Amino acid sequence: MTELPAMIHDLALMLIVAGIVTLIFKRLKQPLVLGYIVAGFLVSPHMPYTASVADSENVHLWADIGVMFLLFSLGLDFSFKKILKMGASPFISTITIIFSMSMLGVCVGHAFGWSKMDCIFLGGMLAMSSTTIIYKAFDDLGLRQQQFAGLVMSVLILEDILAIVMMVMLSAIASGNNPDSSQMLGSVVKIGFFLVLWLVVGIFAIPIFLRSVRRLINSEVLLVVSLGLCCAMAVFSTKVGFSSAFGAFIMGSILAETVEAERIEKLVEPVKNLFGAIFFVSVGMLVDPDILINYRWPIILLVLTILVGQALFGSFSFMLGGESLKSAMRCGFSMAQIGEFSFIIASLGLSLGVISDFLYPVVVAVSVITTFLTPYMIRLATPAYSALEQRLPSRIISSLNHLTMSHPDSQEKSLWKHLLTQMALNTIVYSILSSATVALMFTFVLPIAQKMLPGWELHWYANAITGVLTVLFISPFLRAMVMKKNRSEEWKALWRESNRNRLPLLFTILVRVIIAVSFIFYICNYLGRFSNALMITLGVVAVALMIVSRGIKRRSILLERLFVNNLRSRDIEAQVHGKKRPLYEGKLLDRDIHIAEFDIPIDSQWMGQTLSQLNLGRRYGVHVSSIMRGGHRLNIPNGNYLIFPSDRLQVIGSDDQLVKFQEAIENERLGEDPEMEKREMKLRQLIIGPESPFVGKTLQESGIRSTYNCMVVGLEEGKENLSAFPATRRFQEGDIIWVVGEEDSLKALLA
Repeated sequence: MTELPAMIHDLALMLIVAGIVTLIFKRLKQPLVLGYIVAGFLVSPHMPYTASVADSENVHLWADIGVMFLLFSLGLDFSFKKILKMGASPFISTITIIFSMSMLGVCVGHAFGWSKMDCIFLGGMLAMSSTTIIYKAFDDLGLRQQQFAGLVMSVLILEDILAIVMMVMLSAIASGNNPDSSQMLGSVVKIGFFLVLWLVVGIFAIPIFLRSVRRLINSEVLLVVSLGLCCAMAVFSTKVGFSSAFGAFIMGSILAETVEAERIEKLVEPVKNLFGAIFFVSVGMLVDPDILINYRWPIILLVLTILVGQALFGSFSFMLGGESLKSAMRCGFSMAQIGEFSFIIASLGLSLGVISDFLYPVVVAVSVITTFLTPYMIRLATPAYSALEQRLPSRIISSLNHLTMSHPDSQEKSLWKHLLTQMALNTIVYSILSSATVALMFTFVLPIAQKMLPGWELHWYANAITGVLTVLFISPFLRAMVMKKNRSEEWKALWRESNRNRLPLLFTILVRVIIAVSFIFYICNYLGRFSNALMITLGVVAVALMIVSRGIKRRSILLERLFVNNLRSRDIEAQVHGKKRPLYEGKLLDRDIHIAEFDIPIDSQWMGQTLSQLNLGRRYGVHVSSIMRGGHRLNIPNGNYLIFPSDRLQVIGSDDQLVKFQEAIENERLGEDPEMEKREMKLRQLIIGPESPFVGKTLQESGIRSTYNCMVVGLEEGKENLSAFPATRRFQEGDIIWVVGEEDSLKALLA
């Protein structure tokens, strides 16, 4: 018999031990992550009393896949739109916490004489609190619905996002022997360029692809397609110098904006759980008891650093974000632990070979200890505030409670600030798209054109054809860059407000024209040897033609609308299925009417009636705008639409009208049947005699169904089974039929 590969033996051992240990941890109401780590320690070579994994290399390969799928799932649960709606407070708190804890980690590592890379990576590990552990702790303590818990979760989401950026930057730092500020700035710019490019192109292309094959995709195909896209983006990410985890996160973020996001999230969850468990088990396998004993004092000091650092700097960071002292302390104390992203950063350092072997098990030990202490730190926040309130003068407490920063929302921003922000954002996005298009054309199309048109003379034709095609492809982007927001409400208001605003407004157009001309200038300079004056002239003429061209204008508007619709597809799907109110509801509120949803009870007297029969508009003054039925939405139903049980009606009306409508739904119900016992159906035999009134009549003429409320189920003809009674057959003397009906109806029929 063929022996199983060592990989299968190792997988069986890991999953069995992990299953047993996590059951114990579930019983003890402890985070499952800790159970996986303990299971990894039990199957590691460092544990001499249990069976050990034979081939750790395969385990690390699965662990890398686990990291990729963990971040893919994180991206599916992430939305850039939600982050933008959070306002400035979570951003301020997150950046302050990450900076403070990173500096603390670097200082502690430096105090122990560790290497520069150990200190830098340690700072990154200490800055990342655990979303999983904190969420579980809030759930166990019944605090998830409290306001401060929502603030903490917002900061944790931002921390997870910045952790992705930090991993990319740490990789860039690790690749250089002595990274300087320019190298760091280049890494940040590179991250921003590809982040915007992938998101814009992905949100434009992926929803279109999924929409075109929606009828062909079932759950199995959707899972394969989603994981295929995840792995493809992971490969592409590594090709441009980033980690596979970063690419997986980006693809998850793109798919999060599609209608299929919730289905994908549910389908991917088992895969994520499996490989995620293997990752955390692999983390536990790196725990070496000898290292823990030798580095016991650094472990203790790092635990204290996290507990005290988050209690102080975390609370201060939330105060900078605008929270009161008590709320800030509850938030800061809640984040006093490290978790999954710390392990991922440590794995990155090990894979790059830039951190010492001892650092990983040290961080794991610190995570385990701080995780166990998390519930106690959350409970300690309120007593700590009470003690502080008793010992500090009331004047200082009052000052701390009012230590807030002004974070104006979008409605309070000045017109100038809003307009310039939108213009800058549009310019950056369209510049990135234009740059990517130019790079693709020069990298792929230009060599092909030069091969098809060889020789010095034809070489210029190849360059000219490539240049014209490139300008045509980027023309919608350049036109949108120059013209967008020039007729916005902010622009018109500023133009009317003062003559002093007109010159700066015209200057914004000039700046964007110069940027657009620069692209044409670069293309001409790369492909030809013209004078600067001629290239600038060509650029100005090309941009002017783009502005006046109706065809380019239509293409630009079409592309933008398609992108916006793709970006809003999940919101539209939520509105269609009644999960979210339509956007026009806000305008109705100004007119003292609004939208409400009502479910039709299963015993409603309305079921089976049409809207015209119910006459809801005349009776209650309301309008039925939509009917949601079985996952489908019927908009603007006419009077012929039937009402079915469990229909959800979306109704427009005033408060009084909707109250009356609600009362009618609740009152107009069938209620309990007082004669339920009489509704039992029975089967009886009926023999057609010579004096029977049914002789010579068909079923319809006999009135057995209409008059007696009974039903003929068959004709007995001496066969094993009853024969069907044809509708055109007439009853004859001696016929034996079988009839079903209620007791009273059968008595009347047989009388």
